[in-house]
Amino acid sequence: MNILWRAMARNRWRLLTGSLLIALHQACETFVPIVIGETVDLAVATGSVSRLITWVGLLCLLFLLLTTAYRNGARQLMRALADESHALRLEVAAKVLDPRAEVRTGDVLTISTTDADHASYLLDYVPRIVGALVATAVSAVGLCLISVPLGLVVLIGTPLVLVALQRAAPRITRRVATRQEVAGRASSLATDLVTGLRPLRGIGAQEAADTRYREVSGESLRATLLAARTQGLFQAASTSISTLLAGGIAILAGWFALTSRISAGELVTVIGLAAFLGEPFGALSAAPGWIATARASADRISDLLGTSPAPTAAGNPPILPATGECLGVVAESDAADLVGRYDDGSPDVLVAPHHPELFSGTIRENIVLAGDRKLDEVLRASSADDVVDAHPDGLDHPIAERGSALSGGQRQRLALARALLAHPRLLVLHDPTTAVDAVTEHAIARGIRDLRHGPGSELGTLIVTTSPALLAVTDRVVMLRDGQIVATGTHASLAAIDPAYRAAVLR
Repeated sequence: MNILWRAMARNRWRLLTGSLLIALHQACETFVPIVIGETVDLAVATGSVSRLITWVGLLCLLFLLLTTAYRNGARQLMRALADESHALRLEVAAKVLDPRAEVRTGDVLTISTTDADHASYLLDYVPRIVGALVATAVSAVGLCLISVPLGLVVLIGTPLVLVALQRAAPRITRRVATRQEVAGRASSLATDLVTGLRPLRGIGAQEAADTRYREVSGESLRATLLAARTQGLFQAASTSISTLLAGGIAILAGWFALTSRISAGELVTVIGLAAFLGEPFGALSAAPGWIATARASADRISDLLGTSPAPTAAGNPPILPATGECLGVVAESDAADLVGRYDDGSPDVLVAPHHPELFSGTIRENIVLAGDRKLDEVLRASSADDVVDAHPDGLDHPIAERGSALSGGQRQRLALARALLAHPRLLVLHDPTTAVDAVTEHAIARGIRDLRHGPGSELGTLIVTTSPALLAVTDRVVMLRDGQIVATGTHASLAAIDPAYRAAVLR
């Protein structure tokens, strides 16, 4: 629930202003049948033209006020809703972009879209509930002034209906949360299958992958239908009960009119209020379902934002190259945690992860972040010029989402070109050539060296790898075991004297 409370807190002024204006709109809506009833009794029944003009003028002012209140209130609330949804997406994006974070792509997709929207909709639900309560209270007072029994039907019946419907909220929360979780698994599996489609075809595993996706997709469908069924039944029950309550008030008022306990104008007022009460009754009866949906989505966002990134070893600051140095790092265990230490958000540091990320657009749009100075030189250094030259439209060749139409080596070279073109003061590369052939790997190693470490260069490059081709162009190599430095020297010297280094690199 912290996500929901925080959403209201950081949008409190817009939420307060919008809620007050929506409450004013609902109060004015309630006064419309009251004014019409008074017009019937005080103007129409007496035949007074002056009174008729007065009450009609008052009715026009009432409509002007309620229209103005609604337009301005809705504008405030929609701005708050859009800002909150955007803020939640930014928080989710910042969390998953942490290289140490372990999240599934499908979860990110559903949380940053559906869940962010559902959680931010609370800023729309709150004023609607406030407005419905105000409308119900004003209607109850108006009915009590006409007939105490009619007012008591509203004052007693409304809380009873809300308490009864509230019992369904936990079930809705659970089923919506299950639906979103299973949908996230299905989206994540679909993303993985699309990304690895070529390898799956290569090993003949596409049928097994298809079967697995059918199972997960079917599970997602069942969870979605179950959640929709629960919400549909709740909506049907809440609508039916609120309609019966409003209808009961109208029937009771008709009986009172027939027995001369209320006047014709009062009957018009009661019928009008009974018809109008269907809206606030419907909102109040649906409110538990709204809150349950928002809470389920907020819980998923909170779970994601609350995950702790993999901690770095205490007392082990990042290993940094000296000014102008190209430093190689060989880690005997997984180097992902090591790479995460360098991603501190500084504009002088750029970390290129092992798995390159491309987006839909052209090759140029994927590489050129700001200006294309030295673009040709960068393309040659990363051997990405071969990728560009392979297509007739060159840099303007379109790329599908995540570069799914490119080979792994082509994606790596384009991502490396993008990193090199950024020209950071410190560039951290994590196995940038695992998907390219040996000849291309040697060309890339020499290209990185020549581009970033020419005479007088003050740039630093750190390459986390076990590739002999890349390590051969470094000035110095550091070997790590369990986060501790166990050897340092040039690639040639370590390969000659250190058996563990030879086992890790020259295999």
